[in-house]
Amino acid sequence: MAAKTTKPARAQRGFLVMLAPLYLWTLAFVALPIGYVFFMSVLKNGANWGLVYELTLGNYARIADPLYLGVFAESARVALMTTVVTLLMAYPFAYFMARMNPRRRNLIMLLVVVPFWTSALARTYGWMILMRNNGLINQFLLAIKVIDDPLKMLYTEGAVLVGMAYSLLPFMILPIYASLEKLDWACVEAARDLGAAKARALITVTVPLTLPGVVSGCVLVFIPSLGLFFISDLLGGAKHMMLGNLIHNQLTTARDWPFGAALSVVMIAMTLSLLTLYRRVTGGELEVL
Repeated sequence: MAAKTTKPARAQRGFLVMLAPLYLWTLAFVALPIGYVFFMSVLKNGANWGLVYELTLGNYARIADPLYLGVFAESARVALMTTVVTLLMAYPFAYFMARMNPRRRNLIMLLVVVPFWTSALARTYGWMILMRNNGLINQFLLAIKVIDDPLKMLYTEGAVLVGMAYSLLPFMILPIYASLEKLDWACVEAARDLGAAKARALITVTVPLTLPGVVSGCVLVFIPSLGLFFISDLLGGAKHMMLGNLIHNQLTTARDWPFGAALSVVMIAMTLSLLTLYRRVTGGELEVL
């Protein structure tokens, strides 16, 4: 009897030993850095540079300044627009990809994943080359006589949206495709047999059944959009101050580490709030492949 009771205990200890590296990795590279950022956020900034080890909540109080609240509002607006644009492009793409035969589907999936193999910074520079006044897009439009003068595309809000949508589009496609792949298409066929048109069946059956993937994609796009400061810097000409830009400037240019840390803590809190809201609405984890 004693031998039987020790087997589950041994199995449990072995399982915990296997998980020990994961716990140590999480503690060393997730918990401790976040804890240090939080600790730094309640310190004072030095007169010239560095930290003064005196506790204060003044860094968080500074965030209530209308100037910084405006940055939060601008970041949320651009992130929301990016999410809407990527959703409008990703859902039809994922829908037709899910309806393809497996061979073509694998090829399209490869094309979706290929951008991850290159640096996002390099791809952003590529968009700069395409959208400048003497870039390929303007040269093509001038050659076919669509325009008489080069279009002003670079250093605009539209350029920022294009860059963000391009960089984050796979994060919207993959969760939606995962939901569509698991979809019971018999439900759609039943709606068609009952007289629903294709558009009505899509709106009333397909979209509601794939809503977890849609919400997952929106979360995976909206959250990174708040911090992609290099895209707004390069494609927007630093005209659009995003939350990521503000944190970057405070840590590098202004050298106000405590205030930059406080902004980072607020951003982390916003991310956790969105993830918590998602789990309460859908009752599950993020829908990914």
